[in-house]
Amino acid sequence: MKVVVIGGGPSGMMAAISAKKSGNDVILLEKMNSLGKKLLITGKGRCNITSGIDISEFINNIPGNGKFLYSSFQNFTNQDIIEFLNNHGVRVKEERGNRIFPESDKAQDVLNAFLAELKQLGVEIHTDTKVIGIIEKNQVVAGVECETKGKVKFLDADKVIVATGGKSYPTTGSTGDGYDLVKELGHTITQIKPSLIPIVANDNQSAEHILLNSYNNSKDLCKTLQGLSLRNVKISIIDKEKNKVMYEDFGEMLFTHFGVSGPTILSASSHIIRYKNIGNLLKDGKIVLKIDLKPALDNEKLDNRILRDFENEKNKLFRNSLNELLPQKMIDPIIKLSGINPDKKVNEISKKERLNLVNILKNFNITISGFRPVEEAIVTAGGVNIKEINPKTMESKIVNNLYFAGEIIDVDAYTGGFNLQIAYSTGYTAGLNS
Repeated sequence: MKVVVIGGGPSGMMAAISAKKSGNDVILLEKMNSLGKKLLITGKGRCNITSGIDISEFINNIPGNGKFLYSSFQNFTNQDIIEFLNNHGVRVKEERGNRIFPESDKAQDVLNAFLAELKQLGVEIHTDTKVIGIIEKNQVVAGVECETKGKVKFLDADKVIVATGGKSYPTTGSTGDGYDLVKELGHTITQIKPSLIPIVANDNQSAEHILLNSYNNSKDLCKTLQGLSLRNVKISIIDKEKNKVMYEDFGEMLFTHFGVSGPTILSASSHIIRYKNIGNLLKDGKIVLKIDLKPALDNEKLDNRILRDFENEKNKLFRNSLNELLPQKMIDPIIKLSGINPDKKVNEISKKERLNLVNILKNFNITISGFRPVEEAIVTAGGVNIKEINPKTMESKIVNNLYFAGEIIDVDAYTGGFNLQIAYSTGYTAGLNS
């Protein structure tokens, strides 16, 4: 059989490999000038290949239709991708949070393994080739219409696998054009939203958002802390209207000029974006990010820690007493928020002032107003409706011999290598059944 794979990202490359190993003639089409451009920027250029947790636990880390992926994960597991890479000389390591990276810390090594396998198998690859239509006759795929350097041509195909990605990082080729291709065939595209996306802090200057008269708003506070990365902090996303914790996590985060980012924040975004009435709650300033800067200590233990520091620094001014407790960039904002005179000696600070300081360290709050644009998302939430895809084969229920793989499907996961595993597993399954 002749199989055409549209899209040269990790899901498309894996689909092409799987389809070729199944005995098909395979053509892989990529509109960019090379394969795997988005793969190269994953994990900040290091490529968070997958997660080291048991494959049975992956679905718990996929808020976007995780159960749909059960069969795909059984077909191609995290151990399978590790073995695939090892066979091409790419050794891996496991880091904090069960994240699997190449030992070299180079995403290029992961891409090279895919390219070597494609070449070894003899998969026909066409770059700078944009698919402008999928041809079907009587609800059966017949081929694709594509454009290369201004010339339009038709390719016959017995099977077509669509692996065009989502709408995030358009410079890598993920521009959402795959959605239009499959809508023409009768498929439904669910609402496209950013997932794993940095969060924007509120810049409302109403009294509710003024932070103890120290900063105009939460965004102003984040700007002051821009570039500061925090490790081992606990974050909680709070719905103030219902006084409900929407999401909790522990790990790393980063302050930016617009708000916050980093692993815990990105995972939080993929959860809260699905929260009922989230748009109005954000607009009304009802969603708060609470950061516990010292999660290992309860209030009493933290107070005792501060008392010990103050005792050791009793002749120092308050402004010079927090070097052991906080990152340098955070000291001035914490002092401002505490309302304690920075030129006060620490032995003059009252118990009430000290307990207020403890409260700020345990409840460092940022009011949230929204998310960055979908183009800045690591992955896209939404896509081809899973009700229109056979989860055991990735074949369309609307057009025979049309398959889907990767981010174009309405599935998305938390950060930590889960989204790349979705790409491999769905690509492998689509190719296997082609």
